[in-house]
Amino acid sequence: MSDAAPHIPVLIRPLIAAVSPVSGVWLDGTFGNGGYTRELLDAGADKVIGVDRDPHAFELAADWVAGYGDRIELVEGVFSKLDEYASDLDGVVLDLGVSSMQLDVAERGFSFMRDGPLDMRMSQTGISAADLCNDADEAELADIIYLYGEERASRRIAKAIVAARPLSTTGELAKIVEGCLPRAKPKQSHPATRTFQALRIAVNNEYGELAMGLMAAERALKPGGQLAVVTFHSVEDRMVKRFLQARSGNTANANRYAPEVEQITPAFRIEKRKAIGPDEQELSVNPRSRSAKLRVAIRTDAPAQDIDPADLGMPMMKTKGGR
Repeated sequence: MSDAAPHIPVLIRPLIAAVSPVSGVWLDGTFGNGGYTRELLDAGADKVIGVDRDPHAFELAADWVAGYGDRIELVEGVFSKLDEYASDLDGVVLDLGVSSMQLDVAERGFSFMRDGPLDMRMSQTGISAADLCNDADEAELADIIYLYGEERASRRIAKAIVAARPLSTTGELAKIVEGCLPRAKPKQSHPATRTFQALRIAVNNEYGELAMGLMAAERALKPGGQLAVVTFHSVEDRMVKRFLQARSGNTANANRYAPEVEQITPAFRIEKRKAIGPDEQELSVNPRSRSAKLRVAIRTDAPAQDIDPADLGMPMMKTKGGR
């Protein structure tokens, strides 16, 4: 990636439209290629604090960040701790999932399309995907692949991974998964898509980060501040939707015989209940956006509260050693 060919952030036009007028101090909790940060600054933000756990993100940004002077502050960290980096924010943006700068580099081990080390660590530290595949027991692997990848053939795949140990490359893993599943039909996703997604989520604790990051954003936003979250698959969107429903006081009882749900003072106001998706123009230039959803909410002056991640529909590992 270079400044001459910048990454186009997903749903950026509807996001800027939804949070306009943009002003004050914003935090981009998933800095990545810097696309959201640049757009927020160009739209009128006085300053953006860019947070990313991947140090490579800041190396790539070195050529253009200086042009914004002190309007950009970069922090190497995780968005679950964003309230430790800033407070009284006018806005928080989270663009979930893996970035193109990670997918496009074979050595990072995120993609089954490029053979490389079986890594997948966004921070480049800690347990890798190879460690999981080689050290986790079969039941834990099956749970990870099923819960985090929604892969119905998880047990078959986990058994094949254990039988093929040790694994060291993305190509080896992709071949094993392909051998467990029918050949993909035209326009279907690659057979290894769900397994790679599941391992990446487990390695980086992405669901845990999301649950904690939403609560951290609630603590960091000032009254009137805006939270904008872009998700790429159903579990992420479900977690964001349930969080905003719960914290906006819109959680309804499942049925009239159930105990009354305790009413809270809403911490967020939601003006658009339905998630915003890509339009035809965006789909034509960026097929990756097809599953993306944007949800936006406005912070009230109610005290921040924690919420049980299980109440958000976060997949919970049951096997010992679940990550």
